[in-house]
Amino acid sequence: MAAQQPRGLRNNNPLNIRKGNEWHGERHPQTDPDFEEFKNLEDGFRAAFVLIRNYIRRRQPINTPRLIVQRWAPAHENPTNHYLQYVCKRAALQPDERLTFDQKNKICCLVWAMAEFECGCEFSFGRIENAYAMAARS
Repeated sequence: MAAQQPRGLRNNNPLNIRKGNEWHGERHPQTDPDFEEFKNLEDGFRAAFVLIRNYIRRRQPINTPRLIVQRWAPAHENPTNHYLQYVCKRAALQPDERLTFDQKNKICCLVWAMAEFECGCEFSFGRIENAYAMAARS
């Protein structure tokens, strides 16, 4: 039954973060050759928030839904335009709206919509807010 779940759920990595970093809450051993695996969904969401926070705070910020989605889901791997349209509609954001990480509700809505697109299912918004708080403290 678990194999029928989307990869992001099987890995507790709802935004399908690729391997390449050491993360708080990583599951060991890792069996997926390409994507991170976490002990629970909150740790997977927390990692997504940390990455987005880092994007926003770069010297050349990646700080709009359009820029974030283009970086997260490049066109050579994903239907990036469809992804962006979905996320903006679901999160009630404009594609070129500038975001700061301290805009908790907007950032949580963005991650919530991205996870929904990635996994094809809804997630508890409270769980996402908890993960945002974990990322904000780190």
